[in-house]
Amino acid sequence: MKRFVFMLLGALAMLPAGAQYAGDSVWVKEHYYKEERQIRMRDGVHLFTAIYIPKDSSEQHPVLITRTPYSAAPYGAQQFSPNLWNTYWNSYVQEHYIIVIQDVRGRWMSEGQFKDIRPFIPGKKGTEIDEASDTYDTIDWLLENVPGNNGKVGAFGISYPGFYTTMAALSGHPALKAVSPQAPVTDWFHGDDFHHNGAFFLMDCFGFYTKGFGYPHPAPVCVAPVQALKLPCADNYSTFLKIGTIKNFTRLTGDSLTFWKELIAHPQYDSWWKERDPRNYVAQIKPAVLVVGGLFDAEDCYGAWNLYKAIEQQNPAAHFNKLVMGPWYHGQWAGNDGTHLGHVQFGSNTAAWYQEHIEVPFFNYYLKGKGNLQDLAEANIFFSGENKWHQFDKWPPVATEQEIFLQGNGGLSWKKSSTGFSEYVSDPAHPVPYTEDVHYIRTRDYMTDDQRFASRRADVLTFETDTLKESLTVGGPVTVDLRVSITGSDADFVVKVIDVFPDDFRYEDTPPPNKTRDAGGPYPLGGYQMLVRGDIFRGRFRESFEKPAPFTPGKVTQVKFQLPDVAHTFQKGHRLMIQVQSSWFPLADRNPQQFINIYEATEKDFVKETIRIYHDEAHPSGIILPVLK
Repeated sequence: MKRFVFMLLGALAMLPAGAQYAGDSVWVKEHYYKEERQIRMRDGVHLFTAIYIPKDSSEQHPVLITRTPYSAAPYGAQQFSPNLWNTYWNSYVQEHYIIVIQDVRGRWMSEGQFKDIRPFIPGKKGTEIDEASDTYDTIDWLLENVPGNNGKVGAFGISYPGFYTTMAALSGHPALKAVSPQAPVTDWFHGDDFHHNGAFFLMDCFGFYTKGFGYPHPAPVCVAPVQALKLPCADNYSTFLKIGTIKNFTRLTGDSLTFWKELIAHPQYDSWWKERDPRNYVAQIKPAVLVVGGLFDAEDCYGAWNLYKAIEQQNPAAHFNKLVMGPWYHGQWAGNDGTHLGHVQFGSNTAAWYQEHIEVPFFNYYLKGKGNLQDLAEANIFFSGENKWHQFDKWPPVATEQEIFLQGNGGLSWKKSSTGFSEYVSDPAHPVPYTEDVHYIRTRDYMTDDQRFASRRADVLTFETDTLKESLTVGGPVTVDLRVSITGSDADFVVKVIDVFPDDFRYEDTPPPNKTRDAGGPYPLGGYQMLVRGDIFRGRFRESFEKPAPFTPGKVTQVKFQLPDVAHTFQKGHRLMIQVQSSWFPLADRNPQQFINIYEATEKDFVKETIRIYHDEAHPSGIILPVLK
């Protein structure tokens, strides 16, 4: 959850040279003025709030608020945020919205104590506070003190600000009419940011907290002290392997990173984690909700899919709750370029289309009474591979669950195999890398990366179909159903769903591949193994996330779990591939492959083990796909 990737505030959305919106900086400053206020909360704490107010008094204006832990900068009444003219926020400026940006409590220029994913408190009394009450008190103050407002408020934000947007929806303020949680931090144990299915996403968590975010602000500050931890090497695979155990990482964090210590103290899904999941409280959400996320969001893909589903399940059917999922990395929909991710192209500027046709009309309708939402479906989903938007009246859509089975010869078939097992040796001293390239920090492109490097490793099992004679479209959650045995007492299982391009594949209007001995040229897309969806599951949680259990060495055991939803078409002439491995480093921490507290493991605790994946008639292993006709 890297600050420079997803925050709309304090950094510009990525724009090509020369890109312009209708209003430039001069126009914005001629038509807006800025106020900075310290708004008092019910417990006496004051929160810094930047308010951009249109000078136009011919009509009353709606309020659009973002609450952020990443700074409401630039500070100073004459200093305007460049987002007002350099990003699609300019659409709201042209509509004369009152734009509000607030530092959450304990961050930057706001008073109080900051708490990561502060739990929601149902039935608050007196001066009890949470992020929902802070939103409520802020809205109250804005409506009473900001001139020219029309009494209607919207809230939006990406990632951590997406979490605060969910909290805004839980505030119950009657003036809050519409909210858009975008890639919202929702569940940091099952699938967002720092854990996937109980496996610790070490690189993201360690990098996020030690590069500055985790260090406390003892008093309001507009420039944070530089405390970022300096690591010894530019190659993250080598660096994290040299640091070694989680205990060593914990020593490096020092004494100041409170949340790291809290996280390490809760290695399974206990009440501490549960109270930090806002899905437990969404039954009473009143404002219209537009949940937005990216199919290839490395940080919070899980949160977008599953917040939407929770609201659908817990709220009355008549409640307005819509879903948008595009082919995007984290926050890409808020930038200017939604045409591609890494080497994979999407055929159009999907980000610009979303901004113009979905988000801005959504807020205009609910906050200004302008336009209509007749063309906005319940679920608006972009299908990669096919590169087209589809509209559904519910998500997941009606699909046929079809299981495709692993075969003994490395094949994939809709029929069960009759052969025994495939096996590999998982060695924590030589874990499988998550990408073949050398990087300083975790990439966002890995979500569509070429997996040929992994196919060449002996500790990765690869299964693929014959060339598809007709297209295969999948939409919804993918279920992994493996029968395994291990020689140790614990193991991780990484399963990847891959689209294998034809050997002669290249995109239209691109040069042919370089077939000389010279390096360089376009990336060779012939035979490209595009990662469509991959995830990791910590085997000890196969029966329960609350009560982990060891494996019995040598015993055939079922490991069944879900991958986040997919929306992809495997085109005719392509092949479907499944890869199975037991490490994904340094994306996820290494499992010592013994049933011990991994956060307390020492170097001697990490052992090799042999892992068998069975695929005979008695013990079939397969992947259950939601196939759309």
